[in-house]
Amino acid sequence: MSDVFQKAKEFIYRNARPLDLARWQFHFEGGGKEAVINALECYQNDDGGFGHGLEPDSWNPNSSPIQTWAATEVLREIDFTDSSHRLIKGILHFLSSGQHFNGKHWANIIASNNLYPHAPWWHAGSTQKWHDDYNPAACLAGFIIKYADRDSHVYTLGCTVAREAVHRYREYGLLENMAAVSCYVRLMQYVDEAGVTDVIDLHALKARLIEQVAYSITKDTRLWADSYVCKPSQFFHSPDSIFYARNKEIADFECDFIVETQLADGSWNIPWQWDAYPEQWAVAQNWWKSHVIISNLLYLKGFKRI
Repeated sequence: MSDVFQKAKEFIYRNARPLDLARWQFHFEGGGKEAVINALECYQNDDGGFGHGLEPDSWNPNSSPIQTWAATEVLREIDFTDSSHRLIKGILHFLSSGQHFNGKHWANIIASNNLYPHAPWWHAGSTQKWHDDYNPAACLAGFIIKYADRDSHVYTLGCTVAREAVHRYREYGLLENMAAVSCYVRLMQYVDEAGVTDVIDLHALKARLIEQVAYSITKDTRLWADSYVCKPSQFFHSPDSIFYARNKEIADFECDFIVETQLADGSWNIPWQWDAYPEQWAVAQNWWKSHVIISNLLYLKGFKRI
C-alpha cells in the first residue's frame, strides 16, 4: 500500500496545480488549511463567484454556479467553516446577486462558457438533456442554509430553493444523473449540520437518498475502469456514512479496485474526454488526475487502507 501512496505523491508533486498540491499536503502531509484557502482564492472573482477553470472541464474565467459549487466542495473537503471569512461571504454575495438565477434555481451552464475551452457538456445550447435542474442548485442552497445569517435575504433564498428542489425530487422519482444525486446528498448534509428543522423533511430525504445511492451505484464493476459510471466514492468515503450499510460489499470492493487500477505514473484513468480543444484537454486531464488521486487516497484513508 505504501507503493500506491508514493506513486500518487510523485504524480501530485510533478503535475498538480498549486491548489491540488495544497489539498494533498493538507490531507496527507500535515499541511494547513490556509495554503488551500490562499490557492482557492485565486479562482474567486470580485463578484464573489468562482471561475478560471476551477472545475477543470470549463476554462471560463467568469463566475458561474458550477465553478462556485466546485469551490464549496473544496471548503467542505478541508472542513473550513469560518462563515465570517471573505471567501465564504463572497460566495453568499454571488448567490444572492441574481446572476444566473431564473427565479427557481441557478443555471448549471452559462452562455460565456462557449467563448473558452470546455467540455461538450458545459456548452451553452447543447442538445444534451439534463434530468435535473438542481445540479448544482440543491448543493448551493444547502451551503447557504449552513453559512448565511438566518435573518438575511440570502438565507430565505436558500430555504426557498431547497424546498423547491426537494419537491421536484419527489416528483422525479429516482434520478439517473449521479452529479445531481450528489447535490441532494450535500443538501441533506448541510441542513443536518445547520440543525434547522423547518426547511425540509430531513428524515424523508435521508430515507429517499439511501434508496437512491444504492440505485445509482453501477453494480457491473467490469465497467468501472473505462466508463463514466457511478462508484460508492461518488457519495461517501468511509464506513461511517449512512450509505455504507446498504452498499458494504461494493464499497469494500472499491478499495481493492483503486489499488489494482493505479497506472504506472501514479494516477488513475480519466474515463471521459473533450470532443474539441485537444491541447487544453491534455492539460485539463492532468488536473483531473490530481483530483482523482486525492479522492481515491481519501477513500482508502477513510477505509483505513492507508
